[in-house]
Amino acid sequence: MNSTARNDAKLALRIIPREQHTISRKNISKAALRVLYRLNEAGYNAYLVGGAVRDLLLGGHPKDFDVATDATPDEVKKLFRNCRLIGRRFRLAHVVYGSEIIEVATFRGASEDEGDRHIVDGRIVRDNVWGTIEEDALRRDFRVNAMYYDISDFSVRDYVGGIKDLQDRALHLIGDPATRYREDPVRMLRAVRLAAKLDFRIDASASTPFAELGPLLSGVAPARLFDESLKMFLSGHGLKSFRMLEQSGLLKFMFPATARALKRGDEALRSLIEQGLANTDDRVADGKSVTPAFLFAVLLWGEVRDLAHTWISHGKDANEAWSRAAMHVVAEQCQRVAIPRRFTITMEEIWSLQPRFEHVQRKKVFRLLAHPRFRAAFDFLLLREAESPAIGELGRWWAHAQQLPHETLASALPQHQAGGPGDIEPVRSGATRKRKRRRKSSAGKSGAA
Repeated sequence: MNSTARNDAKLALRIIPREQHTISRKNISKAALRVLYRLNEAGYNAYLVGGAVRDLLLGGHPKDFDVATDATPDEVKKLFRNCRLIGRRFRLAHVVYGSEIIEVATFRGASEDEGDRHIVDGRIVRDNVWGTIEEDALRRDFRVNAMYYDISDFSVRDYVGGIKDLQDRALHLIGDPATRYREDPVRMLRAVRLAAKLDFRIDASASTPFAELGPLLSGVAPARLFDESLKMFLSGHGLKSFRMLEQSGLLKFMFPATARALKRGDEALRSLIEQGLANTDDRVADGKSVTPAFLFAVLLWGEVRDLAHTWISHGKDANEAWSRAAMHVVAEQCQRVAIPRRFTITMEEIWSLQPRFEHVQRKKVFRLLAHPRFRAAFDFLLLREAESPAIGELGRWWAHAQQLPHETLASALPQHQAGGPGDIEPVRSGATRKRKRRRKSSAGKSGAA
């Protein structure tokens, strides 16, 4: 952090004793406690820090526990056989207990002239300068993330006003916001994600620079933005995150195609995206699996659909139009957010199956029902209900068709399709189609050719 940022950040230690806060060791993972006690016993200072302390103070149940210490990464590794050192940009120790990883970071220093630190155009690209706990507190991003739980006396140490921000339900950056965002533009996305998760407001001092500095996100590695998008949309607060991302003006730097499509005033698309995100949040809350592929297919659908329809109207073959539209949108998106190929393949299949729902002749219906991506594509079709009454009818038809025995469905379907599902009798369980009697031709009656 440069001198301007340091001057703007005020240190005023406040120690909250055990009887004045709600953190209990029973809510801290046993692995984290083992790391804290082992470091203390070896003569080092060690604290639970960051999001775990914040969430515990708010009555939550953190999944991840991070430790900050004055032990260097090499010293941590000597203490724990189950430890590995990771990272060049930020050197960290990971202490592994079964499936749980406790991340141990050495206190970060403030000096710009010492140690292994490299800054390019204001952005920290490597930072392995060790310091004191006070310096470490100033190097953290938000005040609510700069509180330390002291295992030696069970107190909470607050250096920058994090407790007050918890009480005010507000997010403030530590130091000068513009400087901190230039150091790491992803902090803008973290502000949105954290505000959505905690139901906090972003203080104006922290949100005002978004308009000027949002373009810096274009310079962030696309693989890193993919990881950030998963944290934002697949952690149970996706709908709030999306709304805040759009309101803050940052959506266009993450998902330009989505921002363009929504700017055209497509309310059906907005309904699809918001319902898709709400459904994902519900699945996360219920402990069910979620897939990034479906969510990205939802976010990018508007641009894919509009491009495909444009090319079809210009005479392109429908299959080729849908394929080209999907490839075009995915290629553009991956320049910003590097969606792995295993997900883009699924996205393209979900999109390409959408027009096939309109073909309800017997062979095509059963072929579509047997497709490995049918379920995901059908769920996607249901989200499209707001596009038109016909799409809603299509979804209901396919929902009912899936409930029928093979023979019943087959008997209700034509061999060749004359129109859409609206042109076919409603499919009823147990119903059989009446065969039309063959009329005898006049030639048969008279015997004349």
